[in-house]
Amino acid sequence: MKTFTIIGGVNGAGKSSLTGVLRGQRKDLGVVIDVDKIAAAKAGGDNLKGGKIAVHCIRDCLEKGVCFTQETTLNGFTTAKRASAAGYYIRLFYVGLDSLDESLQRIENRVAHGGHTIPADTVKRRFASRWAAVAEVLPYCDEAVFYDNYNGFVEVAEYRNGEFLLKGDYRPAWVLELQAYLAEQ
Repeated sequence: MKTFTIIGGVNGAGKSSLTGVLRGQRKDLGVVIDVDKIAAAKAGGDNLKGGKIAVHCIRDCLEKGVCFTQETTLNGFTTAKRASAAGYYIRLFYVGLDSLDESLQRIENRVAHGGHTIPADTVKRRFASRWAAVAEVLPYCDEAVFYDNYNGFVEVAEYRNGEFLLKGDYRPAWVLELQAYLAEQ
């Protein structure tokens, strides 16, 4: 089955770390498309050039009908619509954070350890529109799993058959905000 896996979340949430965990657990991620890694390896650190290379990789995967995974903040995201039209099974693994400050602190920590930065105004804009971005992609998803990353990845919700369902007893603020947002749509 051709599968498109989305690793979503705001900047600094831990998308790349979750991808690493999933790589250890699953064998069906296919080609992993991470703009940040592409920019560092093939575009001299230029995220715009890395993004263009990533778009080419996505098109190539869709044309060949191969499984692929994309790390994304979901802002301006259109790949799910194209993958759905191409007959892909689509799943989302979303990593949430409670606050903008937490997102900014995680990015600051990443930079201190040699990682890439993101302009604060971009992070703020993406954080403010995160629930709208999730709501836009969910109708294309055959399944979705939501993780909190405060202290490791804890599964806190899932989306199946059009329903958003909380899991377990742990309820971070962000998952309750998302639940309320989706209920209003």
